[in-house]
Amino acid sequence: MAGSTEMASLEESFRKFAIYGDTKATGQEMNGKNWAKLCKDCKVTDGKSITSTDVDIVFSKVKGKTARVINYEEFKKALEELAPKRFKDKSKEEAYEAICQLVAGKEPINVGVTKAKTVGAVERLTDTSKYTGSHKERFDESGKGKGKSGRENIVDTSGYVSAYKNAGTYDAKVKK
Repeated sequence: MAGSTEMASLEESFRKFAIYGDTKATGQEMNGKNWAKLCKDCKVTDGKSITSTDVDIVFSKVKGKTARVINYEEFKKALEELAPKRFKDKSKEEAYEAICQLVAGKEPINVGVTKAKTVGAVERLTDTSKYTGSHKERFDESGKGKGKSGRENIVDTSGYVSAYKNAGTYDAKVKK
């Protein structure tokens, strides 16, 4: 059917979609949600000949009776099931190759991921250049935290008040 390099990239796509959104996933099995995402992102679903309902039905058909996931072999069977519906004008083998080309080498798309925005009061409160007093001592000039040294009360035995900027300049002033 398809070439070995194409099969390798097809398997790579399967693994990428299988682990998408699941920190415990191994990439060996894919759940129904990720199968539906693969079909949507790789443009297997077109809304006319193949809908999300068709995708769900094929998933249920190829997985085991009590299973909730499909492996790579079942994944290929599912693509075989969808191929003739997606490419009606082609033979079964040509349709399978065409659907494999749609999926091969693709990755999950992160669309609509919410970005954090700092506006108004939040921006003023998180701007470290406007901090005063002891809070100012916890950050360097670039706004990066100093870590433990910025939090600990380090005993200063120099005789100067803490955070005094001109510490150590007395001897220079007294010499005449």
